[in-house]
Amino acid sequence: MNEALLRLLTELDDGGYDFITVTPETHRRVLERRKGEKAHDWRDVFGWSMPFESELLAGPVLDVLEEAGAVAREGALLRSKVRVSSLAGRLFLHSAYPTTDEDSVFFGPDTYRFARFLEAELAAVDGVRHLVDIGAGSGAGGITAAALVEPVQVSLTDINPVALGLAATNAAAASIEVSLVEGGLDAVQGPVDLIIANPPYIADPLGREYRDGGDGVGSGLSIEWALQGARRLEAGGTMLLYSGSPIIGGEDRLLTQLAEGLDEVGCTLRYEELDPDVFGEELEQPAYRDAKVERIAAIGAVIRKD
Repeated sequence: MNEALLRLLTELDDGGYDFITVTPETHRRVLERRKGEKAHDWRDVFGWSMPFESELLAGPVLDVLEEAGAVAREGALLRSKVRVSSLAGRLFLHSAYPTTDEDSVFFGPDTYRFARFLEAELAAVDGVRHLVDIGAGSGAGGITAAALVEPVQVSLTDINPVALGLAATNAAAASIEVSLVEGGLDAVQGPVDLIIANPPYIADPLGREYRDGGDGVGSGLSIEWALQGARRLEAGGTMLLYSGSPIIGGEDRLLTQLAEGLDEVGCTLRYEELDPDVFGEELEQPAYRDAKVERIAAIGAVIRKD
């Protein structure tokens, strides 16, 4: 956990900071409209990732940002290396725009849809012993779920140590005690009765780990995590998977493969389209054109172990 970044969240929260993070394409368009501008307020600095003059953050906010090593110099101006987003009354640290680095920590509309999916499915759940968030990223999913079900133990896993560092700080800000696991579900110790996951699901030409969903035009990782989680669950346990599925000729192949695979490991599946059309700009990529993908649907899968 980064103590300086934790103080940054406290300063922003006390100051009434609020920002809803948009898709990268929307972000790009907004910045294009404001080309050449400098940041005018905290939302510009920590939300829109705009360059700023040091006088704008004079005082404790700039002090803690510098102490955390989270500020970059661009000539006479500065730029925050982190963004801060609002979700369900909490603030979350994640990577500054643009998220092009291999170790970027993503937060955006999928995070909000994931949180709403968790809230809907966990509203009446109690008695959870061990909650595991696979590929936790900023920790937003695990923190949201933990606040809802109050498990005995919370494990946040990720292969990205930068993500785990930000997740630890976000959890501390939310007063949620977590264990950090560098790796995947196989690195988690002990019985598990609730798993949540929001895996990457885009066919990313750059192969960035936080974004690339693997084979099947980005659906391979979702299937792998779902089956791995299903095998690991204790009897009576639940896995909540939020992902995206490429729809080809009207067919949802992720649904077909999940249904077949989960039946073989003794799990039931309830599956729903949460949004029929997300990240439409990705259809311009060769992988989607070649596979004749007509849309990418955001989906929620509820997997239960008999």
